[in-house]
Amino acid sequence: MDVLLLLKALVMGVVEGLTEFLPISSTGHLILVGDLIGFDDDKAKVFSVVIQAGAMLAIVWEYRARFGRLATGFATDPSARRFVLHLAVAFLPAALLGLAFGRVIKAQLFRPVPVALAFIVGALVILWVERRARPARVLDVDDMSLLDALKVGCAQAFALVPGTSRSGATIIGGMLFGLSRQAATEFSFFLAVPTLLAAGAWDGWKNRALLSAADLPVWSVGMLASFASAFLCVRWLLRYIATHDFRPFAWYRIAFGLVVLVTGWLGWVNWSAG
Repeated sequence: MDVLLLLKALVMGVVEGLTEFLPISSTGHLILVGDLIGFDDDKAKVFSVVIQAGAMLAIVWEYRARFGRLATGFATDPSARRFVLHLAVAFLPAALLGLAFGRVIKAQLFRPVPVALAFIVGALVILWVERRARPARVLDVDDMSLLDALKVGCAQAFALVPGTSRSGATIIGGMLFGLSRQAATEFSFFLAVPTLLAAGAWDGWKNRALLSAADLPVWSVGMLASFASAFLCVRWLLRYIATHDFRPFAWYRIAFGLVVLVTGWLGWVNWSAG
């Protein structure tokens, strides 16, 4: 067993879990960290997508009571059916655009320099939305309309560009469309479940020829690390948003993006995919 490979899987799993639900782009971090530690071949790229399922399971566990009510009440409870419909509508824009343009996006944008630029642009959007903050129109996810869900889904589609951040797009987009910080964050969490599950299943199926039973230890380490770190991060974020805004994440994105661009330009780091 390759211990170094297991350590790389552990690092990537922790990075995925810590960044998936923060507005700082898990995909962008995985691309950059993978490039830095030499975990960036075709199989590693599939690994980076599929281990998102570990982070997704952290949401299912954190909100297990809510998901249980949705499952048991779907046939009889109109509010449960309405919420599932909202998730389905919000899921569609990114799913359809991903199917149409996913190959082109991966070929052109899954590189450190475009990711670093997306970090900075996304940060400016966060700062703009926070500066123009207005009283929220929707205080709870159960008060959302179908149009609210569609708008958040359209915002999520921007996250197809690596470095943008799926959670950042949905949370900041939701706030821009009138959701409270709490409602936007929780709907982003719930929307992550079908989105990450579908992305992982689709990418794994498309690239199944690259996979083998010998990879199971590596994938298990990555998945468990992703689950554990995502669970801790979600718990922390729910406490954080009660009294803070997202501007610190914007400044982090700007600093991170500039570090990548400057170190590459000066030749201090060889961003090989750059």
